[in-house]
Amino acid sequence: MKETTMTRLIVMLGLVAGGAFVAACGSSQPPAGDTAPAAPAAAAPTAGAARDLTIAFASTPAPPKTGENRFEVAVMDENGRPVTDASVSAEFYMAAMPQMNMREMRNRVELTHEGSGRYTGTGMVLMAGSWDVTVTVSRGGQPIDSETLSVTAQ
Repeated sequence: MKETTMTRLIVMLGLVAGGAFVAACGSSQPPAGDTAPAAPAAAAPTAGAARDLTIAFASTPAPPKTGENRFEVAVMDENGRPVTDASVSAEFYMAAMPQMNMREMRNRVELTHEGSGRYTGTGMVLMAGSWDVTVTVSRGGQPIDSETLSVTAQ
């Protein structure tokens, strides 16, 4: 991934987290556990329906290094609200390099919802180089949106 693209993703993630923090601090609404029931399921898109989600990916360290890294994905809906009821994964893919007698590599990291649409987890980056990372957001086992980006691991 180009450094400017990674910087934009990190800035976007910071803005999402900062916006969620400001919204939570400035809200006169009761805490999340005390809110009224959610809107009826009919108002929400069905599982598997295409969504226009904003998906921001970041790693610690940035850029990722060979070995274990921490990954964070922020997921916001089309109205800028955090998506809190999804399953999120990040799959790292490096194409085969026959000239080096190397098969393709894949590594999938399941992320856990930490709150406010933030999903985190740790996973391995198997080697330095350019990886395609596909972040998939699912509900009920059906993908509802995904984003593929390129990351260069050190």
